[in-house]
Formats: sequence, C-alpha cells, structure tokens
Amino acid sequence: MQASYDPTSTERSPLSSGRYIRLGPFQIDQQRQEITKNGEKLKLQGKVYRVLMTLLEKPGEVVTREELRQRLWPAETYVNYDANVNTTVNKLRLALGDSSDKPIYIETIPRKGYCMLVQPEISATPTTVTVSPSEHGELPAKLSGHGDARPHAAMWTVAAIIGLLLVGILLGAGLTRFWISHVAPTGTWH
Repeated sequence: MQASYDPTSTERSPLSSGRYIRLGPFQIDQQRQEITKNGEKLKLQGKVYRVLMTLLEKPGEVVTREELRQRLWPAETYVNYDANVNTTVNKLRLALGDSSDKPIYIETIPRKGYCMLVQPEISATPTTVTVSPSEHGELPAKLSGHGDARPHAAMWTVAAIIGLLLVGILLGAGLTRFWISHVAPTGTWH
C-alpha cells in the first residue's frame, strides 16, 4: 500500500502555506495531487510526485538520496534504492522536459543527491495560465485555434507539394503539346 503525499507532515514546510504551487509553466494542486503544464494535465506516478514535492520543500538546497529513499519506501522495504531513485528522478525530469546535462529544474549533486533550481511560487488560489510565444514565435497549438499544430502544418505541406507536382505535370504536358504542334518538323518519315 502506497502512502499519499502529505505536505503538512513536514514541519515548517513552505508548501503548507498554499494549495497551489507554480513552477514556470507548471502548476501543482497539492489537494488533488495533480500537476498541469499550461493548463494540460500531466500524469505523474505516486513516487515521481513525491520526489517532486520533496525537492520543492527545499528549493536551492540539496535533498540527499537518503531523504528521497525514506520518502519513497518504508524502512522494511528491500529494493535497489540507488537504481530506483535514479529511475524516479529521471521520470520526473522527463515529465518536466528537463535533462541532467543542462538542468533547468533539477540538478544532480554528485554522490549526494539533487537540488531544485527554481524557486516555486505558492498561493491559495490557482494562477491563470499566461502563454507567451515559443522560441519560434508560435502560440501553443491549444491556444492558436488549430488543435494540434504539427499535423495541421504537415497536411498543408503535403498539399503544397502535391499542388506543385500537378502544376509541373500540366506545364510539361502543355509544353510538349506546343512543341509537337509548332516546333516539330512537319516532314514525312521515310
């Protein structure tokens, strides 16, 4: 049986001062134990969520691998803690779009643990999603009115290529007809 995460169980936890935690484009609803990115729900398994919350309790500080082990598994559990902590943190990084090479949110502290690099914003009310254009100057597909923008753009690209091919075929056929009727020798074959 997995225990659910309780932010109030840790004394002086800054997370207990509000229901919602804002972390860049992510918003965490502690009561519902849900995380959203720009309004879209992300699926985090229980242990992955607990690692996130543990790191958020001490932003800028090292959370040791031992602290994570204690939060994730009861004392009488026998698993390969190191491999499981690594796997769980990697799943969290994947969900956040982070990497260990160039961390934005979670930095690995060699032989010690992990550190949350971003200071969370805690509030009693949910924050509205503010959307800024991506690095390519596009609005997210959900807000641009096109549903998923990639398939939409791919469809138009394919249609344009087919259109160009048809124009090329028709132009070639027209030039061939012109050449046969006006340029080709009108002599007879012997």
